[in-house]
Amino acid sequence: MKTLSAKDAKYGFGRLIDMARAEPVLVAKHGRPVVVVMAVEEYERLKVGDVGGEDRNLTKSKATHPTGTEEN
Repeated sequence: MKTLSAKDAKYGFGRLIDMARAEPVLVAKHGRPVVVVMAVEEYERLKVGDVGGEDRNLTKSKATHPTGTEEN
């Protein structure tokens, strides 16, 4: 799994997306892993095993802002 710093992920977001479509990418902040970015297909494949999950099809769910409000 490739790793990017949070700064590199922020300023190279397009590159992060391209990398994540090929394989999951770990994003580290201050040297500590904080998130993994992956293709939606990989996320949905992993989500199948989650019986208590909310929406199994991410592409059909509404986008939500970090503030908790929905985006139309």
